[in-house]
Amino acid sequence: QGQLVESGGGLEQPGGSLRLSCAASGRTFSGYTMAWFRQAPGKEREFVAAISGNGGSTYYADSVKGRSTISRDSAKNTVYLQMNSLKPADTAVYYCAARTYYGGSYNPTSMGYWGKGTLVTVSS
Repeated sequence: QGQLVESGGGLEQPGGSLRLSCAASGRTFSGYTMAWFRQAPGKEREFVAAISGNGGSTYYADSVKGRSTISRDSAKNTVYLQMNSLKPADTAVYYCAARTYYGGSYNPTSMGYWGKGTLVTVSS
């Protein structure tokens, strides 16, 4: 049974940057597609970014494209989400998730593993 643990959330001012981490344990997620989702208060969970098993392909939601980068370190079994030019609209709980295949719809129901989330608050 694999576990995903997110970290790196916190309070940041608009225009600032944060790097979220997702550490996997209990099993190797090498070869798995890893993704970040977020859920703002009162809203549905939404897709943010995904990276393929070998790290060679990435995909972003339009809302973060151009100011976020997803990456992975297979040796450390860790996935990262670097977020720049933060906006108040980025305020949400950020979740790490995993599934066996890349591509297609990134509906939350398609992900097989989830972390418990880390809160990101963007406010002045």
